[in-house]
Amino acid sequence: MSLFSKLRCAVTLGQGVLVNLPEPKGDEEPLALFSQWFDSAKASGIVLPESMLVATATTDGRPSARVVLLKEVDEQGFVFYTNYGSRKAQELIDNPFASLTFHWNILQRQVRIEGRVEKVSYEHSDGYFQSRGRGSRIGAWASHQSQPIGNRQQLEQQVRDIEQQFHNKDVPCPEFWGGFRVIPEVIEFWQGKADRLHDRYVYRRQTPTENWQITRLSP
Repeated sequence: MSLFSKLRCAVTLGQGVLVNLPEPKGDEEPLALFSQWFDSAKASGIVLPESMLVATATTDGRPSARVVLLKEVDEQGFVFYTNYGSRKAQELIDNPFASLTFHWNILQRQVRIEGRVEKVSYEHSDGYFQSRGRGSRIGAWASHQSQPIGNRQQLEQQVRDIEQQFHNKDVPCPEFWGGFRVIPEVIEFWQGKADRLHDRYVYRRQTPTENWQITRLSP
């Protein structure tokens, strides 16, 4: 983090407990509010404000969680990318529901999202894939994500093999790699306050065509 970012962080320290979360009027669009909070997190100097915890579960209810990076958010939902052979992808394919958590500590803010999950199209995934550096595209082909591997040298050899395969060629998006979209059914905004008297609002809907129902929760 640069000196400027560190100073900006110091200035915003405690902002969360000084700024009230506005009372909802009943017609707010929570994805728009998320975008406002996300922009504030990016402006604060936080390193990787797009980091989010993705929680999945097996069909028999065994949970697992890991941190990934949010790559897109719009009125349809939240998109991240992964190898479709990974543990999280297999759990999402078998049980297409997920929970996301964003935690911006310096702003004393947290957002929780729950919803069903769908794959994005290959064309959509390829559009993002082509924006990545060549090394990252090579790495996506070389890594059999979540599968056992003997040692580091084996991984590096797989990278060399892929580099040779695509020598002087474009690196296409592999069929086994792509995006998932979490379509929100629940979005909770948590604003830290003094004396642990936090502000919490939860927005719920069953389908994308329904209006959001807003409830204030006890801290």
